[in-house]
Order: sequence, then structure tokens, then C-alpha cells
Amino acid sequence: MDSCIWKGTKVFLDSAGHDIKWIGDFTSDPGDEIILSIANKESRILITLDKDFGELAILYRKPHSGIIRLVGFSVLQQGNICVKIIEKYANELQSGAIVTVDKTRVRILVILYQS
Repeated sequence: MDSCIWKGTKVFLDSAGHDIKWIGDFTSDPGDEIILSIANKESRILITLDKDFGELAILYRKPHSGIIRLVGFSVLQQGNICVKIIEKYANELQSGAIVTVDKTRVRILVILYQS
């Protein structure tokens, strides 16, 4: 999880059996490219509020293991939403989808790169 995600979200995800690494527990923020790289190397879905990770994945073709971007949810809603999205869109996320979630819709982007 990116440091912009509420730390309490870890409790919801832990309770649902997910192994969580929260960037807020690091001694310093390593920056978006390194965060995305760490998540990918560890086969972790990255959860964030920022557009920057999608831009890195789409525009700069940085590898990733799935990204969830939350838009417009309160900190108290983040955990419950994350659990639901991971459960409902597990296959898409495992395929490297970028899932953007707001209060009215879910958008899924799967990028197929050609060599």
C-alpha cells in the first residue's frame, strides 16, 4: 500500500488474509518508481490514491503486478473497498490490470504490450 492510503486499511486487509506491506512503515518514502518496482518484484498489488502509478505503468511501461487506485473515499471506507475490489477483481489484478474505483463506478484497464 502506498503511504497515502490510511494505515487502518491494513487491519481490513490483514483480517481478510492478505499479506500487506505499507510504505508508511518505511523510514522514508523511496519514491513512486521504487515503490512500484518493489510491489512488482514481490508480486504485490499496489493500492494508492495517486494517478502517478498508472502513468508509470501506461506511459513509461513500468512493470507492475496490478494497481488499485481509490478516488473519493474517506479513510474509513478505504479498507472495506479494498477488500471487496481485491476479491471481485482478483483475476484481472493478477493479470496486471489497473483498477480505478470511485463511488459510482469501477474502471479496469488491461494493457497488452507488443514487442
